[in-house]
Amino acid sequence: MKTFKATVLVLALTSVLLPAQHSAPAPTPQASTFLADRLPRVGALLQRYVDEKRIAGAVALVLQDGHPAYETAVGWSDKEGGRRMTTDTIFRIASQSKALTSVAILSLMEDGKLALTSPVSEFIPAFAKTTVLGPTDTGGPVPAKRPITIQHLLTHTAGISYGTDSHIASLYEAKGLGPAAGNGWYTADKDEPICDTMERLATLPFVSQPGDAYVYGYNTDVLGCVVERASGMPLDQFIEQRITGPLGMKDTRFFLPPDQRARLAAVYGSGGDGLFVRAPDGARGQGHYVDGPRRSFSGGAGLLSTAQDYATFLEMIRNKGTLNGARILSPRSVALMTTNQVGTLHSTTGLGFGLGFETVDRYGAGGMSSVGSFGWGGAYGTWYRVDPEARLVLVLMIQLMPNATDIQAKFPTMVYQALK
Repeated sequence: MKTFKATVLVLALTSVLLPAQHSAPAPTPQASTFLADRLPRVGALLQRYVDEKRIAGAVALVLQDGHPAYETAVGWSDKEGGRRMTTDTIFRIASQSKALTSVAILSLMEDGKLALTSPVSEFIPAFAKTTVLGPTDTGGPVPAKRPITIQHLLTHTAGISYGTDSHIASLYEAKGLGPAAGNGWYTADKDEPICDTMERLATLPFVSQPGDAYVYGYNTDVLGCVVERASGMPLDQFIEQRITGPLGMKDTRFFLPPDQRARLAAVYGSGGDGLFVRAPDGARGQGHYVDGPRRSFSGGAGLLSTAQDYATFLEMIRNKGTLNGARILSPRSVALMTTNQVGTLHSTTGLGFGLGFETVDRYGAGGMSSVGSFGWGGAYGTWYRVDPEARLVLVLMIQLMPNATDIQAKFPTMVYQALK
């Protein structure tokens, strides 16, 4: 049995993880608050899941003060292909794309191109007259009571689902959405720009009145189209010019160059016995991230990234919008994103939702995460959290869909139990 490879670093002695092309030095890190003899429990947990065949492989990365406190790669990137997991393996991050698109929207707000209160119809006219069909409505769709705004989309309170709800699924499927889009959120196989897809979405009924409920769905894909219309450039170019380029995130993109296909981890899924099995090709499995049409840039679920790239992005957020001399957002915009903006619409247990992130408003609502922490995850099993109080960024990368494990709950526990 191959043992896991892990790196435990003394924070004060490490070189900064993040790119060096910007000359401004990173802040001098404070003393580590980790117990070095307890951090290896992170890798031991992940290796146990590999040994038990519950996951094929994983990459975990923990930053404190922007420096790597712990990093490990275990198991297989592609077991059938004989490729071991490495720390630079590329993963499909699905809904973790939402954070980058949300930052793109806030940057356009800071440019004066839009406001949080702007109606979406200002950029996508088809949204001027939307309709609602609730699960108990028997008289057919009714007009929306108010316009859908940018803030509704950022907070998932526009009433827009992924169209897999039983009472609307057939309507969405007929338009190439919902059940016709993989698990509802998948568009990488579409041979059309994302705005074409979103204009078609606008003709379908939504499931709740704008502002009345938290409904997870195509909201951030709509925002991706807004970015294109407000900026005048495709979403992939805007994200590269305004976010990933300045931050040196060279491995974060919507589609992978064919010569890098060997870096992309294979997708697996939990079988009926809890053991991982290789996912099929196509929209519900491996996807079209290398050989697809490369035309649909899904701001809600389309990006690929590495653990290090994504940690770089999160460290910029933790550092109030700047990193290594690159200012992406103002501190006040970051505060909007990471503060609960929906009251108890997202949950009544102490978890809120800001402008793109789930927030921890009560200690214990997010395990051991401090109040003020924020994060999210992706459908392929990836997960992240930022804990400003503990000065931490946590990133877990796996490719498991469906995921019947509890690894997303245990991983942060193994990190937090190592704090002094």
